Amino acid sequence: MSYQRHIFFCNNVREDGTACCSQLSAGKLYAYAKDKCRAAGRLGIGKIGVSESRCLGKCEFGPVAVIYPDNIWYKYINSADIDEIITEHLEHGRVVRRLQIQ
Repeated sequence: MSYQRHIFFCNNVREDGTACCSQLSAGKLYAYAKDKCRAAGRLGIGKIGVSESRCLGKCEFGPVAVIYPDNIWYKYINSADIDEIITEHLEHGRVVRRLQIQ
């Protein structure tokens, strides 16, 4: 069994100091998303997966996340953006166009 949808948050750290998602609160917002899904009873196999990853290769948009199996990419800035992604896409399958990146 797998997840209904699985979001991966880039939380890459670049040792050379160049821009990366971890410098833009990616770790904090990943933890926020995971805690929110857990508190709602939506986290786990057959439900929603929330994971962090290393570089996803879209640094110019950072911070970024991708949802599978839909292969939809998002940029986000704050917890309100994360709330919208969780409610609209992860729970209801509706793409949040204003945050979507190609």
